[in-house]
Parts: sequence; C-alpha cells; structure tokens
Amino acid sequence: MNSLPVITAVDGSDHSLKALEWALDAARRRGAELLVVHIRADYVKALPVPGVPPVMPSVDEVPVLASVQEALESRADMPSVRYSTLDGSPASTLIELADDAQLLVLGSRGRGGFASLLLGSVSRACTARAACPVVVVPHAARTEAVEAAGAFGRVALGLAPEETSDATVEFAFEEAERREAGLQVVTTYPVPFSSLTLMGGYMDATGAAESPRTEKTLAEAQDARLGAFTERYPDVPVEKVVTAADAAGRLVIASQTADLLVVGRHRRRVNADAFLVGSAANAVLLHAQCPVAVVPA
Repeated sequence: MNSLPVITAVDGSDHSLKALEWALDAARRRGAELLVVHIRADYVKALPVPGVPPVMPSVDEVPVLASVQEALESRADMPSVRYSTLDGSPASTLIELADDAQLLVLGSRGRGGFASLLLGSVSRACTARAACPVVVVPHAARTEAVEAAGAFGRVALGLAPEETSDATVEFAFEEAERREAGLQVVTTYPVPFSSLTLMGGYMDATGAAESPRTEKTLAEAQDARLGAFTERYPDVPVEKVVTAADAAGRLVIASQTADLLVVGRHRRRVNADAFLVGSAANAVLLHAQCPVAVVPA
C-alpha cells in the first residue's frame, strides 16, 4: 500500500470545495491520509518599511481551514485528515508538496481566478510539473448535466500505444479496479484525406482504403500494449475503442459517460520550466465534463 498522502488545496472557493469532496473519496478508496492545504500567497517578502503598514491577508482568508475542518467534523466514513496552512506561491508550493504525495487533487479554478478562464494558472502549472498524478475537478457549470446522471461505473483512458507511459496505463487500471468499474481505452488516428480535398476536389479511393488498414494496425498495437495490464487486472472489464477522430474531441466525448478520464503528460519538454502537457491533454483539461487525471511519465 502506498503510504504517501493524497493532497488537496482549499481557498474557500466553490471550485476548491468540489475538489475537496473528490479528494476525500479518493483518500478513502486508497486507504490514505488526506492532507488539506491552504496556501496564503506571500504578502510581505521585503524588510518592513518605516511608516508603511504591512499588507495582511483579508479577514475572510484567515479562517479557511477552520471552516473546512468544522464542516468535516460531523461527517461519517472519513479518511484520516490532516490540515496545514502555508505561506508562499500556490503553484510552487503545491508542486513541491507533490514530491511526497501519491495524488494531488485540484479545482479547475481558484477564488482569485478570472471567471472567463476555463483552467486556472495553478492547476495548469501543477499538471505540467508535479511529480505525482494530478486530478483536476471541473467546475460545476461544466459538469452539471453529466453529474445529474450519477456514477457511470467507467474510467476512460486516452492511449497512444507507442507514446503513453506504463505509469499512465497502470494508473487507469488501478483506478478502475478501486472503483469496481470498467475501463474504456480510446485510441484515435487522423481521418485520411487527399490533397484534392483541400483544392475543392474529392477524396480519392486511396484514402478510403487506408483507413481500415490503419485501424487494424492500431487495434493490434493497442491489444499488445494492454496485454500485460489485462493479465495483471483480470477483474477490470476493458472496452477497446479505435477510431478515426481528433484525439482531444473523442476524449471529451468519452468524458461525458465516465467518472474519471486519464491522460498522460507530454514526454518531450524543451526545458524544465516549459508548460507542456500535450495538446490533447490540454484540450481535455479545458473541456472534459468529468475529473481528469494527468499522469507524469
């Protein structure tokens, strides 16, 4: 059993409280401790200036953890919960904490985020840099229709057979097993078309014939890639999907009937500070209608 905690951050926003609920359930399923963190941004870094009062956090920010703790005290079936208030940059602090966590759970936006942003800067930074898997829980407006249907009993995995890491596939199978759920594995390939299409012509027969061959090759690659995992997790029913489609769009569709969508983090990074999650994973984080787990290689 993994002894590291599940970590979630709260700031009093509805987004963070929604993520807290997901993190509580995740900690219970894993038999893990839940660390609930409130991070106060650095208010005073320089030496005090004579005659200038220090800038202090607003009154409503101070008791965030106290109110969360009070709300959880009367709850039944709680995992072990620990609380911590820290000062610092929220993104940097959470990325550092993730070094000693088995899972980091965040809301899609924080209290200070712009309402027009679909994914907050803290969530974006953590999915790109954290050492452990990061689950981003979408805000209520994006998930309202899906949540009305209740649990689907399904985990979805975006799989590129030659690129997706073992850690990502393992995470998806483990989550499906914990939830006693099925696993839908989605592999896509581009829709073939000829250059004539771009010039207002018609699709030639070559493109049409290529599609079944590509699908067959990918299906075989998918089977080979999943073989060791289906043997290791025999109780997880697997639905294999191979289709001609845009990867991000097809995964967003999968999110409409899944309790969790799992994607891998981009392997190729220009430098340590690059915010590279991969175009498909990034689009999924912006538009998925269920929580999304981004797993580092």
